[in-house]
Amino acid sequence: MANLNRRDFAKSTVESLLTYSLLGSLFQQQLFSAEIKPMAAQWIKEVHELGQDLKGKKLSQLQWKEQCEKLFTKADLKDLMKFVDFSGRISSTPFRDKGERPIRFKFPEVEGLPTNLVFGHQIFKLKKGQSVVPHGHNNMATAFLIMKGEFHGKHYDRLEDTDTHMIIKPTIDAKFGPGDCSTVTQMKDNVHWFKTESDEGYIFNIHILGLTTGSSGRVYVDPQGEQLNGGRIRARKIGAAEATKLYG
Repeated sequence: MANLNRRDFAKSTVESLLTYSLLGSLFQQQLFSAEIKPMAAQWIKEVHELGQDLKGKKLSQLQWKEQCEKLFTKADLKDLMKFVDFSGRISSTPFRDKGERPIRFKFPEVEGLPTNLVFGHQIFKLKKGQSVVPHGHNNMATAFLIMKGEFHGKHYDRLEDTDTHMIIKPTIDAKFGPGDCSTVTQMKDNVHWFKTESDEGYIFNIHILGLTTGSSGRVYVDPQGEQLNGGRIRARKIGAAEATKLYG
């Protein structure tokens, strides 16, 4: 009987230790999960700080462009999509009949993440054949990060403006997929045009306004214009409605 009790006692002790070990492990995992900040929050904070340096003239537009593209290539898409509740409102928002559907949203409140971000943000939702129509930018810098889908992206340098036309020159003509990014500044790649090639596509966009003087905004153009020497194009300035009709 004594031997049996010792065996039962040893078995009971081992089972208890295993149970406590398992519970302790689960408890630690729960604490760790609750305390760790999403990687996306830290990434957004770094995007914000980079934008502050641009607005504060600590970085030139070309320096911001280079550093922003490096930062965007480091984005953890899975974490970012979870952070912005991609499977919720963003996925359920309907497509537009033509052109991109801009979806504006607020980031979750996370300790350490600024609430007054220096950049505006949105997600563009498109279906196959739809485009973020060709346009340039006044007094702003922007960046695209492909979250889902496949796109054909084009960029152009904005060389000269008249009241009715813009002289542009192609700089980028490439396929873009999840994790790929591009940036726009007044100095480089100011005009862009992204067409969706997959059944659906989503682009995370940031925009920093008021870099110089004057108003900020889009300037829509028709890039299928008169071909000039040196690869330049005389692109007609058009309104948003016409741009959407032609290319949306």
